[in-house]
Amino acid sequence: MPKEQQEMLRGPHISASAPTTTINMPAEISTPDHVIWSTFNALFMNFCCLGFIAYAYSVKSRDRKMVGDVTGSQTYASTAKCLNICALVFSIIMIIVIIALYANRLGSGNF
Repeated sequence: MPKEQQEMLRGPHISASAPTTTINMPAEISTPDHVIWSTFNALFMNFCCLGFIAYAYSVKSRDRKMVGDVTGSQTYASTAKCLNICALVFSIIMIIVIIALYANRLGSGNF
């Protein structure tokens, strides 16, 4: 292959260095906001409105995450997690108590 064709395939040689631009992208914030869990608790396990309050804190956590406030997002997410746990535990205890009372009533023969 002639030397001229080889140079054409390689492209032009630029001796001067071109200015470069570096963009630093922030790392993805991976704080869980517990919105799905809060929605489930608000719809099905809403003991004393704890599920609804947990949903409100989850939405606040997601808003803080979108703004870039990591500490605020973590604080709201932690509160939502605690409220979700309380709502779930209290609702399960309430269901167990209702089942026990109903079974006791059926066993005694009183309707």
